[in-house]
Amino acid sequence: MEQTVEQKLKALYELQTLHTKIDKIRQIRGELPMEVADLEDEVAGLETRIQKFKGELDDTEDAIVTRKNMIKEAQNLIKKYETQLKDVKNNREYDALTKEVEIQSLEIQVCEKKIREHGFEIAQKTEVYEKALADLESRRKDLDVKKGELETITAETEKEEQALTKKSEKAETQIEDRLLIAYKRLRSNANNGLAVVTIDRDSCSGCFNQIPPQRQLDIRQRKKIIVCEHCGRILVDEALTHELAEQQ
Repeated sequence: MEQTVEQKLKALYELQTLHTKIDKIRQIRGELPMEVADLEDEVAGLETRIQKFKGELDDTEDAIVTRKNMIKEAQNLIKKYETQLKDVKNNREYDALTKEVEIQSLEIQVCEKKIREHGFEIAQKTEVYEKALADLESRRKDLDVKKGELETITAETEKEEQALTKKSEKAETQIEDRLLIAYKRLRSNANNGLAVVTIDRDSCSGCFNQIPPQRQLDIRQRKKIIVCEHCGRILVDEALTHELAEQQ
């Protein structure tokens, strides 16, 4: 059976009332879900950064161990060549062994220089690494607090929101597709989520612009769906809202 305009207006206003209640519940949660998501991203980023620093520190420490082993090897070779120097038979052998000792001595100097550089690098990276660890601990604490707040608020409002969502889904089935699409479009474009509004003090309660007397009369007659000339919201008369309240 075809709905009358009045029935359509009542269905739309009832849906708007349910959606407004859901909006209020979500407003109580405020920015918490976004804050939790941002902190989770920040924690994940810090964990990745710390892992990278740890890898770089391990690699640098391994490089120091390698250089120390090279020094030991060079020292052993120097001892070997110095022993051989005692038994040289000619100048050519002496020069060759002396050259090898010089080469290994230079190798030790290069390794010692690299070890000092790596030590300086480790000191710098350790400072950054420890700061990142402190930041991570701080952000994890912030995240735990925000999660706790969100869980508390969600627990308090979840059942109510689920019940209202179920009612709103049922209410949507009572509205023809064309009107429902228009309603949803209006609602998504409005900052306060209001697509259906009442006349308040001769004005649209959505944008507060005045409504001419003849247009107010047309709205009260409920013969056609009328929208605000300024904001495009669907207008209903105050009496209709009272009738719906009495029915509930």
